[in-house]
This record gives sequence, structure tokens and C-alpha cells, in this order.
Amino acid sequence: MDPLRRNLTNDKANKLLTLVNMLRDLDDEIPAQCIATLFYVASHNNCHKQALEEDLGFTTASGSRNTDRLSKHHRLNKPGMDLIKKEPDPFNKRRLQLKLTPKGQVFMDQLLSVIYD
Repeated sequence: MDPLRRNLTNDKANKLLTLVNMLRDLDDEIPAQCIATLFYVASHNNCHKQALEEDLGFTTASGSRNTDRLSKHHRLNKPGMDLIKKEPDPFNKRRLQLKLTPKGQVFMDQLLSVIYD
């Protein structure tokens, strides 16, 4: 018998593994909070950053750190992933709106196709 045992036993779990590997292709050390932030924005597209922080139990600093990493410009002027954009709310300039970028929408469509196609 093969000692490495690679027999697929759960197709649904394998789809989740594919999803995780797609996320790791973006950033091989992507934190779980960053993944949660991406999924929150995708499921609440055009949401407020404050709502994200409250719903996910993030501090303001954590919300900023994670949204910066997913935006075009990461903290300390490093390039980000460019999956979301942060814009001032036109009705309240002190609030930030979070939206998927076109690249973010394509990536989310690819992730969802792994699970649902």
C-alpha cells in the first residue's frame, strides 16, 4: 500500500482546500482576519468600515490594518492586494465605504465558482 495515502475522501473539504490555496496564492501568510474582512465586504458590498468592525468584533486599528492590506496601498506604502477600495461616504465624510474592486469581484467570483459550480 502507498505510504503517502492521497486518496480523496471528502470532495467538499477538498473544495475548501482549493479555496484556501487560492487565497494563499495572493499572500502566503494571509491572516484569518483579512480573509474574514474580504468575505464581509463581498457579502455586504458598499458597507461602512464601522459596521464591519462591529460585526466582526474588530478594533478600529484592526479594521484599518485589514482593509489596508486588501486595498491598493498597504500600510507603510507597501503594495496591497487591490481587492477592495475605501472611499469616503458622500453623506458623511468621516465614514469610509468599502467596496470590491473589479479585481476583487473577479477573485470572489473565482472563489465562489470553486464551491458552487
